[in-house]
Amino acid sequence: MPFPALTHVAITVTDLEASTSWYSQLFGADPVLDEDEESGAFHHAVFALGGGTLFGIHTHTGSTATGSFDEKQTGLDHIAFAIERSELETWVSTLDRLGIAHSGVRDASYGSGISFRDPDNIALELFAPPA
Repeated sequence: MPFPALTHVAITVTDLEASTSWYSQLFGADPVLDEDEESGAFHHAVFALGGGTLFGIHTHTGSTATGSFDEKQTGLDHIAFAIERSELETWVSTLDRLGIAHSGVRDASYGSGISFRDPDNIALELFAPPA
């Protein structure tokens, strides 16, 4: 039996309102869910992405996220979103229009991508596998 696909990714942010606005602009859509989780442990805003994947941003009740993301620490390194190779330059233009600093297109033997960071410095990538 093959291992199942990812259904969702959830990240903790320092400023839910600012991150919701930032991701809404990046994704070109508002969250499909923006609520306190029923146990009261956290608040989340959830975006529906292509392929049925959900992307959530969280704040946790009773604690405040501090510091800046660092992929050199144990845990998450980065999140990559699947695109087609033909979409790379369009995404460069979109990120430029949104004022999001990025790496430009980087090519490697395993594919091509554009790296950038969210307001909490979380590493993100638009990635196209090799043709």
